[in-house]
Amino acid sequence: MSSRMENKSYSVQMNGTGVHSKPAVNTKGLNGTGVNGKGVHSNGFHHVSVNGSLYPAKVKSRRLRWDVKPSEMANNTLNPIRAIVDGMKLTPNVDKPMIALSIGDPTVFGNLPTDEAVLQALKGAIDSQKYNGYAPSVGYLKSRQAVSNFYSCPEAPLDAEDVILTSGCSQAIELAISVLCNPGDNILVPCPGFSLYKTLAVSLGIKVKLYNLLPEKSWEIDLQHMESLIDERTSCLIVTNPSNPCGSVFNREHLQKILKVASRHCVPILADEIYSDMVFPGCHCPSIASLSSDVPILSCGGLAKRWLVPGWRMGWILIHDRNEVFGSEIRQGLVKLSQRILGACTIVQGALESILNNTPQSFYNKTISFLKSNSEICFSELSTVPGLNPVMPSGAMYLMVGLDMDHFPDFKNDVDFTERLVTEQSVFCLPASAFEYPNFFRIVVTVPEEMMVEACGRIREFCQRHYRPRSCDSNDLDQ
Repeated sequence: MSSRMENKSYSVQMNGTGVHSKPAVNTKGLNGTGVNGKGVHSNGFHHVSVNGSLYPAKVKSRRLRWDVKPSEMANNTLNPIRAIVDGMKLTPNVDKPMIALSIGDPTVFGNLPTDEAVLQALKGAIDSQKYNGYAPSVGYLKSRQAVSNFYSCPEAPLDAEDVILTSGCSQAIELAISVLCNPGDNILVPCPGFSLYKTLAVSLGIKVKLYNLLPEKSWEIDLQHMESLIDERTSCLIVTNPSNPCGSVFNREHLQKILKVASRHCVPILADEIYSDMVFPGCHCPSIASLSSDVPILSCGGLAKRWLVPGWRMGWILIHDRNEVFGSEIRQGLVKLSQRILGACTIVQGALESILNNTPQSFYNKTISFLKSNSEICFSELSTVPGLNPVMPSGAMYLMVGLDMDHFPDFKNDVDFTERLVTEQSVFCLPASAFEYPNFFRIVVTVPEEMMVEACGRIREFCQRHYRPRSCDSNDLDQ
């Protein structure tokens, strides 16, 4: 390029209409006279040289070597399940096929397909070609209305404006925590509880306080312990019902007691209800929002579990704003947070109304019947195994088993126990240390029935091989 061209520049209009074709000759020299401190002329034009740099030129410091590091948020993000499982030595017994009772995905073994009506709804949405573009960040209005209609009840009425559609229930939980909490705040989380709560909170600079669940009371909350953890920086109480990992279902009376604690301390509730309505016959599981008169609640749910399509990534937040405690600010905050990404899959949104309205009750009943049957098989088989203390669930897809480690001196802890169970019997159960609750392990009851029976038999064989009576037990036997 000639030196003559190098001394020319083009004027770029700040309203974005483009570049003028007529060169603007620099008559002021390179000292910046006639140009404000931002390189913009008083006539509203941005002054850009032909080679693309602003002038007057400013010498900038530069790095002398590459130094790219992960952010603090990335470094603070840790999934407790992955932290434990990735460190385990999982080498199955080559003589026995692997049975994984560890994965909370009901689709893994193919024995629990979703209903044909659900598939047809999705096919219809695809064929319509109406849902190939961007949707509003909070979801299509029609789809939000379908969700509000499905979950609205006289005790907890909803309309479309009370629904935020999300990319799975996990994003719903993330948005709910993010809108309620600031760095330095704390949230109350069940123990044992879903590990994602801590993963999200800690990465955001939010402290996690674990409140105890009581296995001897079918995993009810230790309300006294929970209340003792509340302070002026407690910004959210997470209640998981039905429970992962426990499979427990809180009754009306217990939910009312939880609400009294939240009301007394003016703490809003994040209700993780992804397993809503997945309760065994004879149990009743009202939504906690339907029982609340003054506590505001963000209820998180989705299609993943009840409709058996976790990969479709369709979740939602239901905003139950008792006495307008949240007001417009929390709602606006959720909208702003939803705009960080473009939310839930539009195709599934397009199918949502049909999925909710046309899935037959028989499909739900069949799923629940299977889960209850498998839970009963597992509980019955393991209840008679010395050293094991299973807790019968009332819903969801899980069963927790206590370990009397005094009877298993070959193992250091539940992680060691479950690791060796894989090595010897090719059965993988998730050690409850992943849920910060040692000396238990979690079983997923979605496997085919014959596989459940086989797995329980192998667990029995494993425990019989390693069980050791206490010294006092031996003395009793000698007598």
